[in-house]
Amino acid sequence: MIPFNYILMCLIFGTTFLAIKVGIDAGASPFFSAGVRFFLAGAILFIVMVIQKKARLSLLLRKEMMLTGLGLTFGVFASLYWAEQYVSSGIAAVLSATAPLMIMLLQTGITRQKMSASSWAGCLVGFAGVVILLVPGMTVAFSAIWAAGCVAVLMGQVFYSAGTVYSRRVIRRFSDTSPIALNAAQMLYGGLMLLLLSLFTEQVHMEAMLVPEAVFSLLYLIVFGSMTGHTIFYWLVAKTNPVFPSTWLYISPLIALSLGVVLYGEPLSLLSLAGGVTIITGILLINLKSLRQLAGARSHLVERS
Repeated sequence: MIPFNYILMCLIFGTTFLAIKVGIDAGASPFFSAGVRFFLAGAILFIVMVIQKKARLSLLLRKEMMLTGLGLTFGVFASLYWAEQYVSSGIAAVLSATAPLMIMLLQTGITRQKMSASSWAGCLVGFAGVVILLVPGMTVAFSAIWAAGCVAVLMGQVFYSAGTVYSRRVIRRFSDTSPIALNAAQMLYGGLMLLLLSLFTEQVHMEAMLVPEAVFSLLYLIVFGSMTGHTIFYWLVAKTNPVFPSTWLYISPLIALSLGVVLYGEPLSLLSLAGGVTIITGILLINLKSLRQLAGARSHLVERS
């Protein structure tokens, strides 16, 4: 079941960027649809956890859930949903793959630890990939709103990196609580923040939210993107280790890039493709030590069997 669930998780995470794009192009309000997605997904998962006695309602009263939701859900998806009005789903997915780079830089700044040569190389390669990826839009036909969309996705990953580093402390602090329940609680808070942002910044047209494309997009993202994908991720963490499930970041962006071109007719230049591959290469270099340890652990298990 581990290989099957891993492949399924990569496919799900790789399709969510296109699903967001479909809903937004259909006329769905970005912040409102994101808020509904995460609030409902978080509520359903949390209720299930409470029924199974793996979480208590008092968990929702803890400030840690609100702060995690601010980083992992609100900051990331407010910027991503807004950006996908102007940026293709494939480009948004590849730019989102810079998250491990930012996490490493943040952890290094906090712990004051020296980075390895491969990590420094990965940072430089990843940064070069971002530049290459953005070059096609920085031509004579320069679009300020397109550039703003790209910057917004990158800013969202800053929120994600801060939320990830903080959530690791939260998971240790609430070690007696299911990680799925913790994720559900932060999605609830993040979804509520997104709905409040929508209330003050956009006019929601319910007729646009009810068109088939928008409804399909929302349901798919609730059931598969938020509930199924994240549940599989935490299941894989429990069954393997924290490193292996995170390798979806090397696969899903390229899936998203391909789906956007094949199914949605999104433009893809050779420079954009080269930038995407360069970013993934940089992320691989950053995590080279962890991946070697993972490969060694797998080889040891094969020899024992």
